Amino acid sequence: MIEAVVFDVGETLVDETREYGTWADWLGVPRHTFVSVFGATIAQGKDYRDAFQVFRPGFDLAEEREARARAGQPETYGEEDLYIDVRPALSKLRELGVWVGIVGNQTVRSGRILRSLDLPADFIATSDDWGVQKPAVEFFEKVVEVAPCEASRIVYVGDRVENDIAPAKTVGMRTAYIQRGPWGWIQRDLPEVAELSDWTIRDLHELPEIVVAESG
Repeated sequence: MIEAVVFDVGETLVDETREYGTWADWLGVPRHTFVSVFGATIAQGKDYRDAFQVFRPGFDLAEEREARARAGQPETYGEEDLYIDVRPALSKLRELGVWVGIVGNQTVRSGRILRSLDLPADFIATSDDWGVQKPAVEFFEKVVEVAPCEASRIVYVGDRVENDIAPAKTVGMRTAYIQRGPWGWIQRDLPEVAELSDWTIRDLHELPEIVVAESG
């Protein structure tokens, strides 16, 4: 049975179109250009942060986040940036008696935003809260620690093989790869997706159906 479903944040719950658009503006390059380089970077299997280096060598993401905040242009998102299936799918899972967690690589600021949205979730934490980032195994061990059941009864939902699916599988969780966002589409045909994902989904509405099927 599935007793808990835990969600990544970016491109799993939150559409990051606006966020990366504002980064292009901050770098002073056309948004289409930035997005194209970003996608090419991911497709080559590189760290997404390498895309920033193309436009500004020596770019430090943490420092630039602080600089944006000081300039009155902090990274932000809100209700309008949630994918349309988020609230109904999470609500349905809770109606089924499933414990819902939201835990991803996010800043303290992002954690405050997530909590302010009053999402239908039982638990919300960020990598900054925990002091450890994905794909570290310790991050996923903490997920198992806070969930109310053993790892084999938890499904971790994410859009990246190396950051979400593989490490979640390492600690014994089940996994659902969601095919949306840059990584979701670019990585969809990697053999690891088929090998390591218990399910590949296109929409969060599929998760309650999976829970019901696994209970039957």
